[in-house]
Amino acid sequence: MSTQNCNLSRKAEDYLEAILNVSLEKGYAKTRDIAKELNVSPPSVVEMFIKLDRLGLIEYRKYEGVILKPKGREIASVIKYRHETLMSFLKLISVPDKIADEDACLMEHELNPKTIEQIHLFVDFLNERGSKTHTLQDFDEYCAVRRNAETADK
Repeated sequence: MSTQNCNLSRKAEDYLEAILNVSLEKGYAKTRDIAKELNVSPPSVVEMFIKLDRLGLIEYRKYEGVILKPKGREIASVIKYRHETLMSFLKLISVPDKIADEDACLMEHELNPKTIEQIHLFVDFLNERGSKTHTLQDFDEYCAVRRNAETADK
């Protein structure tokens, strides 16, 4: 699963992923929905919609909203898969949800598809054996001890 041959910016990929997420949740995506999802202004959303429409990735209808075209849906699905894979991994190693989401957003654009796939396999491997195997429990305890030691040293 790769989007690297599309030469899209991170921002464009984020918009496609947001359109997919909002569409899956609400059945449609409008300018204000995407502005809220990405915490940007509606004029910025319209500007990106026009660019993505010109690239043939979405169909933008002023005042009606936007739908993903097949290529746009494919790219958005890949980005969503990458994000969810990274989120699962980061949560597995006890990264707080908000930080895990922010970091997954950064990492989803940069990691090689083979790396993402290995992470996905690793997460599946651990989940099939129970999400808290002895190794992960030991890791959680190790982190707690280290944090306590660092706090005591201050």
